[in-house]
Amino acid sequence: MAHSKALLVLENFIGGTFVPCSSYIDSYNPSTGDVYCRVPDSGKGEVEAAVKAAKDAFPIWSSKSPLERSQILNKLADLIEHDLEAFAQAESKDQGKTITFARTVDIPRAVYNFRFFASSILHHVTECTEMPAMGCVHYTSRAPVGVAGLISPWNLPLYLLTWKIAPAIACGNTVVAKPSEMTSVTAWMMCKLLEKAGVPAGVVNIVFGTGPKAGEALVCHPDVPLISFTGSTLTAQRIAEKSAPHCKRLSLELGGKNPAIIFSDADLSQCIPTTVRSSFANQGEICLCTSRIFVQREIYSEFLKRFVAEAKKWKTGNPSDPTIDVGALISKEHLQKVRNYVKKAQAEGARVLCGEGVDPLALPPGNQKGYFMLPTVIAEVKDESCCMQEEIFGPVTCVVAFDTEEEVIRRANGVKYGLAATVWSSDVGRVHRVAHRLQSGLVWTNCWLVRDLNLPFGGMKASGIGREGAKDSYEFFTEVKTITIKH
Repeated sequence: MAHSKALLVLENFIGGTFVPCSSYIDSYNPSTGDVYCRVPDSGKGEVEAAVKAAKDAFPIWSSKSPLERSQILNKLADLIEHDLEAFAQAESKDQGKTITFARTVDIPRAVYNFRFFASSILHHVTECTEMPAMGCVHYTSRAPVGVAGLISPWNLPLYLLTWKIAPAIACGNTVVAKPSEMTSVTAWMMCKLLEKAGVPAGVVNIVFGTGPKAGEALVCHPDVPLISFTGSTLTAQRIAEKSAPHCKRLSLELGGKNPAIIFSDADLSQCIPTTVRSSFANQGEICLCTSRIFVQREIYSEFLKRFVAEAKKWKTGNPSDPTIDVGALISKEHLQKVRNYVKKAQAEGARVLCGEGVDPLALPPGNQKGYFMLPTVIAEVKDESCCMQEEIFGPVTCVVAFDTEEEVIRRANGVKYGLAATVWSSDVGRVHRVAHRLQSGLVWTNCWLVRDLNLPFGGMKASGIGREGAKDSYEFFTEVKTITIKH
C-alpha cells in the first residue's frame, strides 16, 4: 500500500484493463480526516464501456461448466486470502473500522463468499414432473441472465461486494459493479487478482463513482437486466423508479431498525456482552446492528446498569491499534448526523447514560481530526421518537422497558423496517412464539449474527425486496425455463 502522505489514485477496471478517468473525487481516511485517495468520478461513458465489455465476455463465460467457474472462484478466494493482511489494512484505513474487525470479519468473509458459491453452484438441481395420462414430461432448466449491475455500500466494502459478485459470476453472468465512492480501495485491489485467478477479461468490471452519476447510469442501462443493491431505502426507491421502464429484476437489501427483546429469564451473562457487540460492532455501521433494546421491567434496572458498564469498557480510537473496539465513523457528515440523533433524544427528555463525543486530546495526535464517537446508550426514549423509528447507523442504541409478551411484539413491529431481531429467553416455547410473530426477515434467539449462507438473507417491509443465499441467489441470477416433452 501507498504511504499515508502519498495520494493513492484508483482507476476503473473495464474489460480486464485499468482505465484512467477524466475526473476524480477525494476520498478521506475517516480516522485522520485527511484525503488519502482519489476515486474516479465515472458517468455514462465509463458505464457504457463496462457494460459493452461485460456483454462481449458473456458468451464465453456463460458457456463454461459450473465446475470450471467453481475452480476459478476458488482460486480467487485463495489469492485474496494470501493477501489478507494487506486487504485488512486497506479496509480499515478506507472505512474507519478497526483493524481487528477487518482481519477477523470483513476479509475472511469475502474469501468465504467466493468459496461458498464456488461450492454451491455444483449442487443445484432442477425440477421434473411427469403426466403419464398426457404422455408428457416437464422439466426446468436454468441459464444465466446476462450482465448483472451490482451496487454495494460503504460499511462492509469487500464483504458485501463479494456477496454479490460471487453468486453472479458463479451462475455464469458477467458483472458491472459500482462500490461506494467512499470505500473503493479493496475492490480496486481485488481487480489486480482477477487475471491471475483465471477470470476472463470483461467478466468482472468495476466502475467507481457516485450513485447519482455512475449508479444511475448503470440502473438505467437497457443492457443490464438485473440490479442487486445494498444500501438505503431512499436510494432503493430511486432505483425502483428508474429501472421500472425496463422491467428489471431487482434485489434490494436495505436498512433496519432492529429490536432486541430481553425477557426476565434471559441469561444476562451471555445476553449483555452479545447485545453490546450487536449494538456497537463496526461502529454500529452494520444493517443488522441492534438499535432498540426492549427489556422486561423486572430486570430493567439491573440490565441497564450492567449494560452501560460493559459499553463503557469498549475502547474508541486509532483503528490500526489492535486493542481498540470502536474505530471512526465513515465521514464528518455522517458523524454529525448520528450526533444530531442523540441531541434530539435529549431534547425530547431521554437520558444519555454513556457515550457521545470523544475528547480529541484523548486520541493520538494523528487521529484528532478523525470522526470518532463513543458507544452511546440512551434510556427513556418514547417509541415514536425518531431515535426509535429511524435508522441511525452509528454506535447508538436505545433501551426501554416492557411488561408483557403481547406488548413487546406490537412495539417491536411498530417501525417501517423489518430486517433482523434478537430474542433472549430460556423459555423455548416463548422463543418460538415471539420469533414467528416478529415482522423480521431474520430472528436470532440467544445469539446474534450467526449465519448459515445456505439460508435466505433479507428483510420485510422497508428493509427490502428479495432474499440472498445459496438457493435464493441462484434463483435471482438465473432465468428459469419450463420445457415440456410429449412422447
